[in-house]
Amino acid sequence: MLIVLDRFTWYQQSAYRWAGDGLTAYIDPWGLAGELGPADVIFITHAHFDHYSPDDIGRIRKDGTVIVAPHDVAGDLTGEVRPVAPGDTVEAAGVRAQALPAYNIVEGREQNHPRSSGWVGYLLELEGTTYYHAGDTDHLPELEDLRANVAFLPIGGSGYTMDASEAAALAKAIAPDVAVPMHYGGFVEGCGAQGDAERFTREAAPVTVGILDPENPFRA
Repeated sequence: MLIVLDRFTWYQQSAYRWAGDGLTAYIDPWGLAGELGPADVIFITHAHFDHYSPDDIGRIRKDGTVIVAPHDVAGDLTGEVRPVAPGDTVEAAGVRAQALPAYNIVEGREQNHPRSSGWVGYLLELEGTTYYHAGDTDHLPELEDLRANVAFLPIGGSGYTMDASEAAALAKAIAPDVAVPMHYGGFVEGCGAQGDAERFTREAAPVTVGILDPENPFRA
């Protein structure tokens, strides 16, 4: 299968835009830069500031924009909003999306993304290809049966998400056609360094890794 990553723009952390044929979708828009097309649909994984940014949502929202978000975030929003919990499936702006669990289980991280919050990742079907955006999560046993053509996985570690080695193990369990590292590069202090992508690439083998360049520069 031909995997199209050039339809994605990575801004920073876990923020992406998908520019398809007649559809513009954003995931966790934060730190948006450059030319921005208005959103047909926005997916929010959880309530932390580097994933849920009302200011950035305001920059891309138009009449009719659908926002899909976990219940605590959805309760802050007005308009065309679809609250979801892990296990839910919705269709928004023609995009079929399944909400998947995203939380911490590693000792010392549990309080940062507790299971009780009901925060999510998403499995999205876009133009016949399935894309998994993990949100902020650890390597959860219930994710190992997931199948996706492309998996966007956080690698930053430091008490918030999987580190590069943990994410590589999940990538090998999911076995996507392409795994893409995210949530690293110093955009938030303690959330991984630029070099973590190289370690992820080595340790995820034989899974193919695709590395995108962010619109916002990496921090030293």
